[in-house]
Amino acid sequence: MNSKTEGMDFTLDFAAGCIGGAAGVLVGHPFDTVKVRLQVQSVDRPLYRGTYHCFQSIVRQESMTGLYKGIGSPMMGLTFINAIVFGVQGNAMRRLGHDTPLNQFLAGASAGALQSIICCPMELAKTRMQLQGLGERKSKQKLYKNSLDCLVRIYRKEGFCGINRGMVTTLVRETPGFGIYFLTYDVLTRHLGCEPDDPYMILKLLFAGGMSGIASWISTYPVDVIKSRLQADGVGGHNKYNGIADCMRQSMKREGWRVFTRGLTSTLLRAFPVNATTFATVTLFLMYMRNDEGGITDCEPLPAHSSLTASPQQAQPSSL
Repeated sequence: MNSKTEGMDFTLDFAAGCIGGAAGVLVGHPFDTVKVRLQVQSVDRPLYRGTYHCFQSIVRQESMTGLYKGIGSPMMGLTFINAIVFGVQGNAMRRLGHDTPLNQFLAGASAGALQSIICCPMELAKTRMQLQGLGERKSKQKLYKNSLDCLVRIYRKEGFCGINRGMVTTLVRETPGFGIYFLTYDVLTRHLGCEPDDPYMILKLLFAGGMSGIASWISTYPVDVIKSRLQADGVGGHNKYNGIADCMRQSMKREGWRVFTRGLTSTLLRAFPVNATTFATVTLFLMYMRNDEGGITDCEPLPAHSSLTASPQQAQPSSL
């Protein structure tokens, strides 16, 4: 594969990730708001009894816009993050040379580790914005105007370490999480037979993408709970935790092992539609663009093939 073709492939992967990321944020942000509220609420004075009650309370007390609090950060960040994830994953697969389940995991893990650099500050701003004005239809006093203002204020007060609060837990979550994400998608699309001329191809892509998201979240969710608590720590003006180990110890002592499943229902409800939308959008965009340009559709260094005659394993983001 020459450098011009490699550059074009990376650009298309990047663009597909942008479009897929934006679509996923619009579908899933309300569920994410519910997840964060459930994860960080006080066990002594809980505001919500469960996923549905949390959703209902936010809409009743804060209107529908309450569900979209903090969307600015993920809309800017996740769009770019997905571009990085699909760009790096696609490029890693081309470098590895063979489209195997192990290589899918390794390529996904490398993409997950790299995007953590942007993901961590973005999720910090999102979490702080989501917790602002709890239970208020219109916040009387807003500490942060928007996601960017939130990061600027945190940086001024706590410095570089402040805006990277939760970086270690983000890396621990994202590296294996994205490996499992792409591995699951690869295995499912191979077994489902997602060929371009299949009349049920879109439904199969949606199912494979949704299940990939669920598998990824289930495997890393306990780490996400700790990350959310660390990033929310200090919102009330005082810090409860001294670090990851202290957060785990205090959480387990006060709430038991169930603390690591708090908010899981809303997360899985969000995971399916978000990742179904993201993966299907990315895959269909790449199929359309690469078929239109007559570009190389295989990640292996072989002669070019038409995407219309690609095998099931070639009808995936890394292979298109």
